[in-house]
Amino acid sequence: MADLSLDFQFRSSIEKVWEALTDSATLAQWVMENNFQPIVGHKCQFRNEEIDLIVDSEVLVVDKPHKLSYTWIGGPIDTIVTWTLKQEGETTYLHLEHTGFDQEGQAFNGAKYGWMYKVENLKKVLGEA
Repeated sequence: MADLSLDFQFRSSIEKVWEALTDSATLAQWVMENNFQPIVGHKCQFRNEEIDLIVDSEVLVVDKPHKLSYTWIGGPIDTIVTWTLKQEGETTYLHLEHTGFDQEGQAFNGAKYGWMYKVENLKKVLGEA
């Protein structure tokens, strides 16, 4: 098994970053179109019509504003995404664990590149880029 672990920092408040992770319209601006709701057990989809991608998700953990976890199932991957947030002073720390990859192969590396790219978009959405 291979697990992806990435850390990010923001100048925005933990509440603002949490909102960007859990509000469907805001998620659409930096991840993809979706029908996400931060409710444990909610089943939803993330959709990118340009590349014909549908990711099925089910919300596993909602601990506002500190932890959010959901399944991420699309194409060849059946994984779990977990975001952990912590605020210290003026800085919000965001930790991503994307777990369940078979190996550090194409899907793993694609997810790593993809999340790094998506979080750059998140910085723009938060007005930090």
